[in-house]
Amino acid sequence: MKGNPAPAKKLFSQRDDVTLGNPFGPFAHGWKQVVETMEQAASNYRDGDATGFENIAKCVTSELAYIVEVEQLRSKVGGRSDVTPLALRATSVFRPEDGLWKIVHRHADPITTAQPADSVLH
Repeated sequence: MKGNPAPAKKLFSQRDDVTLGNPFGPFAHGWKQVVETMEQAASNYRDGDATGFENIAKCVTSELAYIVEVEQLRSKVGGRSDVTPLALRATSVFRPEDGLWKIVHRHADPITTAQPADSVLH
């Protein structure tokens, strides 16, 4: 939430099947696209931090793990000059790679409350 994607990059798999979906655009597939998407997304945040995580579900096996959570954050977003609270509904999928658990898929969006049916229409 500080505009620097470097810490997040270290958490992700660099393999060809890595995927990322964030609130700012379509899914990215493959390390090159994921890095570009992370860099673009990070540029939208400044002077922020995580303030809490609400764990909805999690599962861990020897080959795969996932967490579903609501992330509570605060940051300057876009061109705003004020630090604003925000929440993201997020799912992250991990797998072990070379002895470390890496994110192989992550999806996050700002939908954390019930929405009307027509909200899915463009």
